[in-house]
Amino acid sequence: MPDRPLALVTGASSGIGAEYCRQLAARGHDLLVVARDGERLRAMGDALARAHGVTVTPVIADLTTDEGIALVERTIAAQPRLTVLVNNAGFGTTGTVLDGDPTAQRRMLTLHVDAVHRLTVAALPAMTARRQGAIVTVASVASFLASGGNVNYCATKTWQRVYMMGLGVELRGTGVRVQALCPGFTTTEFHQRMGFDQRGRTPAWLWYPADEVVATSLRALDAGGPVVVIPGVVYKIAVFLARHLPLRLVERLSTVYRRDRG
Repeated sequence: MPDRPLALVTGASSGIGAEYCRQLAARGHDLLVVARDGERLRAMGDALARAHGVTVTPVIADLTTDEGIALVERTIAAQPRLTVLVNNAGFGTTGTVLDGDPTAQRRMLTLHVDAVHRLTVAALPAMTARRQGAIVTVASVASFLASGGNVNYCATKTWQRVYMMGLGVELRGTGVRVQALCPGFTTTEFHQRMGFDQRGRTPAWLWYPADEVVATSLRALDAGGPVVVIPGVVYKIAVFLARHLPLRLVERLSTVYRRDRG
């Protein structure tokens, strides 16, 4: 309906993206849900429409390609009532820069950097004209680390966090809020797709449920909170240490983090 707020979520078919969809739908948002898996999008959309009486429109696109990004740019441009953009789509890889899959590394750069920038730019004109809107980019605690074996993951997540911080400065006074959400280990399909066993070395208390992570993000937006949001006391402490410990020690901790990720 034209009077309901509209949100677009990328990487919407599972994990944190799906949780954003559930919580935004419960708040009364119509949804544009973006992912490659059209069947899962349609099933989720039907369930959310029945549960909350909202309209859910699947947008099947691969944001690691220029064609997929352009499709979502056009979708955003055609929706002047877009209220929330959640740049959530992302993935991790294993292996070094030298030995890892070069195609996967290039896809990661496109998805984590080019897609986030282009979709954000597509959303801003209507939001700033209405003086209302919110843009969330799901970065990571890894954005505060430099880890061998996760070089481009850490680097692109750092870019996302700093991009949103700078954008927040540019958008002061416009009515548009921005957020870089930086979760740590979150119980989703993300690590399974990397071949990472959640039951391995990493203790259970380091894992946070996706619903808590997203609820923290949305509460911070409601409260006009900081641009950088880190869910969980454990990870707030970890980030503080990463910022203040000697670099050599942070590198050692990053190596442990990489090993625990697989």
